[in-house]
Amino acid sequence: MSTEPAVHVRDLHKHYGPKRAVDGLDLTVDQGEIFAVLGPNGAGKTTTIEILEGYRHRDRGEVTVLGQDPQHAGREWRSRVGIVLQSANDQAELTVDELVRHFALYYSASRDPQEVIAAVGLTDKARTRTRQLSGGQRRRLDVALGIVGRPELLFLDEPTTGFDPEARRSFWDLISGLRDEGTTILLTTHYLEEAEHLADRCAVVRDGRVVALDSPAALGDRAARQAVVRWTQDGLVRQEATDHPTALVAALAAQQPSGEVPGLEVVRPSLEDVYLSLIGEPVTNEPDLVLALDGVSTDHHPSAEALR
Repeated sequence: MSTEPAVHVRDLHKHYGPKRAVDGLDLTVDQGEIFAVLGPNGAGKTTTIEILEGYRHRDRGEVTVLGQDPQHAGREWRSRVGIVLQSANDQAELTVDELVRHFALYYSASRDPQEVIAAVGLTDKARTRTRQLSGGQRRRLDVALGIVGRPELLFLDEPTTGFDPEARRSFWDLISGLRDEGTTILLTTHYLEEAEHLADRCAVVRDGRVVALDSPAALGDRAARQAVVRWTQDGLVRQEATDHPTALVAALAAQQPSGEVPGLEVVRPSLEDVYLSLIGEPVTNEPDLVLALDGVSTDHHPSAEALR
């Protein structure tokens, strides 16, 4: 496998009149990784992905995908790329087997259609017409069509929209298996749990630019952000954000006759918390703060005194 990145983007721009859909975006996707692009509607994700797929021309900037400029790449390059769109309802009267076999004919070195159907878990639906599939089954068929040509790079646009939890997790196993086989996967998703479960790295796009790029665990300096300690005191839920959660918990425990702190929780910011802060949205899933430490000694906790 070549050591060059699967995707390389520098200073990408795409404008629609005064609207700057993509405004100086930089991005690098390594070969063999699952890379998630996150961002609110209108952030520039779809335009960027369409440029990478070769479906939309850019105004300026440097773009290479699998070593070529997608704006000028030919048929050989397209045979190396798989694309799974957000929705597809074509060929409704063909069976799963017929449709996968039909798509396999487009490629000179395609996968065996039966193996592909088995890989996406549709063997028992092979003779079922496409229109009769459930949403999750149709999505698996979309992936089958995307991978039958043995793509080196697979684009997935909102791959599990409309899935129930069980179908979504089953689909995640399929995508992880493709990565393990060496396929590079670039996906967009609004499900942050999905990005956290699947992605090796995530990019958050806002106003046409990448505002953060890292692993899900480290995105937006997440690992270094303050922990929140919550506990119950005098019938009230109290909490404090702190860099020293162990010291605070020890101070709280020392004030309890049993050494047990009622309702104790120690949590770090979730990926959703970090994501919302990066796109400029308020974090609304936290309870109102009760900033009080009545009766808690500050001798062993450096930040407690500041809350009195």
